[in-house]
Amino acid sequence: MATRRKAAGPTAQVEQSEPAVLASDVYEQIYTAILEHRLRPGTKLGEERLADIFGVSRPKIRDVLARLAHEQIVEVVPQRGAHVARPSAEKAADVLEARKVIEPALIRRLMSNRAPEKIQRLRRHLALEQAARAAGNTRSIIRLTGEFHILLSELAGNSSLMRSMRELANLSCLITFLYNVPTIDSCRHDEHAELVDAIESNDAGLAESLILRHLENIENALKLEEDEEELDLAEIFRQA
Repeated sequence: MATRRKAAGPTAQVEQSEPAVLASDVYEQIYTAILEHRLRPGTKLGEERLADIFGVSRPKIRDVLARLAHEQIVEVVPQRGAHVARPSAEKAADVLEARKVIEPALIRRLMSNRAPEKIQRLRRHLALEQAARAAGNTRSIIRLTGEFHILLSELAGNSSLMRSMRELANLSCLITFLYNVPTIDSCRHDEHAELVDAIESNDAGLAESLILRHLENIENALKLEEDEEELDLAEIFRQA
């Protein structure tokens, strides 16, 4: 990680400008660590600790955490600081209910303006999922299966629905870890592949039934079990 440097000269009292570590880079590392379940729900995200890890200022960390809080995958509580969001069982049910409303609408919109290049992007993503499964890379599987649904919303072409779907997919990743969902079974590659096949063949009825069945499988796999183990932030990002 980059470190801070002091300004040269005997009279220098302040630090030079920060190294070229962008807020977007810090955001992506924390965001990916959350989606890959290296940062677990409830993990404290101390500003000072993260600033030291990434070699940036606390205000920059504060901005990143605010952005993640806006996306609801981080919670910022006065006097308690920031933590990775820990959705309740009720919240988990709400998220899945919302997805059952939004995702069929996304599928319908995507099919109304589908194009070969969109199908190709979905196929490329399926190939990444399959490679992660073949390698037994659980972290990548978790992240990629969530990103598949975000990609569907992007290709559908409605920015408002895409923002909602991104938020819901991210919360679903937290729910997956928090309630110990067996991801490989509940978000299976073949279910994604069947959905893409239906979209490509322009079978709207089948595509909508497949996405609803897929979401029901995820919901049926939920277990109300939580893990309270405390994690070391520095170790998390050394493993990235």
